[in-house]
Amino acid sequence: MIESKPETKLLLSSPFCNEPGGAIFVYIDEDDQDSAAVGQITSLLSRLGAQAYLNIERILREGRSAVRISASASLRQLTPGFDTTAISQALRLDILNRAKDLDLEILLTMARCPIARIFPNVRELESAIRVRRFAAQAARQAELSFDTEGLERPRQYWSYHPETSFTLLPGVSLVDALVHTLQPALSGVTYTFSCFRASEYILLLALALELREVNPALHAQIEARWRQRAMMSEEFQAVLLREYGSQQAPLALKYYVPGERIWFRNPHEPSSDVRGYEGSWLYYVGAGQFNNFWKRKTPYTLVTKCLEIYHWRHGLSQDPTGKLTIDESVVEQRVAASLLNPAELERIMGLMMRYRDPGGVYAQGGCIDTTREAMRMLHPQSTDIALP
Repeated sequence: MIESKPETKLLLSSPFCNEPGGAIFVYIDEDDQDSAAVGQITSLLSRLGAQAYLNIERILREGRSAVRISASASLRQLTPGFDTTAISQALRLDILNRAKDLDLEILLTMARCPIARIFPNVRELESAIRVRRFAAQAARQAELSFDTEGLERPRQYWSYHPETSFTLLPGVSLVDALVHTLQPALSGVTYTFSCFRASEYILLLALALELREVNPALHAQIEARWRQRAMMSEEFQAVLLREYGSQQAPLALKYYVPGERIWFRNPHEPSSDVRGYEGSWLYYVGAGQFNNFWKRKTPYTLVTKCLEIYHWRHGLSQDPTGKLTIDESVVEQRVAASLLNPAELERIMGLMMRYRDPGGVYAQGGCIDTTREAMRMLHPQSTDIALP
């Protein structure tokens, strides 16, 4: 919960295109044999148990050999209107205890994307699945203390300066620093964060875990960068992420991929003026749930997240100095009451389950974003991460 989402545009080189129905397209490297690449993808689908839900076919795309992975009739039936929130329950996946089940949900939701996802090779597709798994797992395990002004980090890993923010100390591991910052089960301390900054730490951890294995040179560059100056906000977003969908062509209201970062907007202008309550950044972690940075063991559903944001307006108050604040106890009471009142619940969800208005506009929009975010390519020969 911090500043409003920056309005960004896809670059021309974006790995997405507006093909109707969507699919995953994997190009075949010139050095690879077509049959070998198809075999790798077939093996991936078999390993995850995805054969019944995905179709694969060899095609020519823009003059290059590629493999198209698309939703089968059974997967389309499970996801009407591109709603991916019930896949896990329908397939009885155990995503908390079985990494393979989480990988399967990630692959199926990616293949069900309303627009096409494009990968330059099979390795990038496999990394895309893993890095989302790392992000979903890290988000579930994270627990922090909400404070938009908070400047607490474990001192054995981080140093702070106003001009560079929190930077890594010499010789410490980026992965170790992030894990001990995000997980009080290891550190014994719950550190203060805004949800925007917390969401960046989750993504950075997921990327570092994957890059350490598939692109050690880029991992070392990112680690070295964080010893000098942290990347944050718009810079972080531009360097490490791509946005897909748009205000003009929004993604489906209930289209979510485990391990991808989500923004929910506060459509109530007065309460959105309270610092930290402009909206809420968090991760879809699968099985119809979103992580809760402040109460790890109580993840959100789409309903409870919408209710919380709606009732921020009822928690709006002034502290003794006249500063506007949100009384979270009032919000919790209102959410609990709304869950017990079917008519009121339907009314609120009808208001909130709408696409958000554009930045600066507070009209009839709800809290659902029109876009989603995806990680960039990671492998040495295909990465599009360029550190400034």
